[in-house]
Amino acid sequence: MKILMIGTGGVGEAAAVIASKRDPKGSWLELMVLANRTLERAQKVSARIGDPRFPAEQVDGRNREEVKALIDKYQVDLLFNACDPSLNESLFDVAYECNIHYMDMALSLAVPHPTDPYNKTNIKMGDYQFAKHEDWEKKGLLALVGIGIDPGAVNVFARYAQKHFFDEIDEISIKDGGNLTAEGYDITFGFSIWTTIDECLNPPYKWEKDKGIYTVEPFSEPELFTFPDGIGEQELVNVEHEEMVMLPRYMGDAAKKMSFKYGLGSDFITMLKNLRALGLDDKHGTVKGTNLSPRDVVSMVAPNPVDVADKIKGKCCVGTQVTGKKDGLERKVFIYQTTDNEEIMARIGSGCVVGQTAFNPIMALELLAKGVWSGKGVLGPECFDPDPYIKLSDEYDYYMGVMEMESEYKKMLDKKALLSSMA
Repeated sequence: MKILMIGTGGVGEAAAVIASKRDPKGSWLELMVLANRTLERAQKVSARIGDPRFPAEQVDGRNREEVKALIDKYQVDLLFNACDPSLNESLFDVAYECNIHYMDMALSLAVPHPTDPYNKTNIKMGDYQFAKHEDWEKKGLLALVGIGIDPGAVNVFARYAQKHFFDEIDEISIKDGGNLTAEGYDITFGFSIWTTIDECLNPPYKWEKDKGIYTVEPFSEPELFTFPDGIGEQELVNVEHEEMVMLPRYMGDAAKKMSFKYGLGSDFITMLKNLRALGLDDKHGTVKGTNLSPRDVVSMVAPNPVDVADKIKGKCCVGTQVTGKKDGLERKVFIYQTTDNEEIMARIGSGCVVGQTAFNPIMALELLAKGVWSGKGVLGPECFDPDPYIKLSDEYDYYMGVMEMESEYKKMLDKKALLSSMA
């Protein structure tokens, strides 16, 4: 498979490094072009990998003709979008126009309701992409969207739990938390600053079978949840996330309700509220005398997630909790993935938040390249058989950390027990 990856920031770099280590002899990965707006950044990642299959190129992801020229130059099979989600619509369309497959780790952005955002939906995450499902299907092309950690792995976990552990599902609840601290910093962004501000301040989605997708206020409905692997109890709140528009499309008949909650911490929530109160979250206006938006300024002065990655200690954990019944008995299962920042820095030179995201698209690319996963149209990872992913994850432990499962019947299943449960 020949791939054009656009974006060599934290996640893009981690994905490229994992791909090079996973397939050093090119058994399924023939080429991965590393393209970035700043050529020096792409060259740095390419030089770090030191493999001619990973050449560096300069491209403006918003310039369709430049992207098309690279697609033509390298005759790639798939465009891998590792950019900020604001580029999703453009890159998604370019791949379609060039008759190649597409993959990203998020969905096209939402536009909240202009007058009643916490009670009414407007343009939801992914609406732009899912509306073109039939067009992609007719062309015989696949757009695999939202294949990061969340969304991504957690979608697969939900599908796996449905397939193997439940006859009836009451709730699918995605949980995201950690105990990360950065030496010398009171507050840091573990991920893209722009993306974090969007998803935390936009109206969160929830889903119920009788109500469909609906919105609530940011940081609402706090609950205490105890994360495994020594992370401990955290307060989780509602945050906008793609799973709440992805899972209902394919698994809406399987559950009664779905939710996504994030452990942000009170200091981080206060900082985000202050950004909004001061208008510093604005991405459309400009600062006097410049062509920069207020959010651009925040991105410039806030600690860069890539630069502080080696100063972070602790773990992050993302998982899917499913409750329901099996054989008439109540059951609760939490399938999760935990990454230790210091361990993953030592292994791939990237922080746990971006590293935890990056291994999933590489796993998906391997499954697609080997013909294990296949499909047409605009599909999320929950649309595919979860078993090959779970099996393959055992071989990716080195890059991703620990994947485990807790249930009310067994305090902990180790990886071998999880895999043997499919036999």
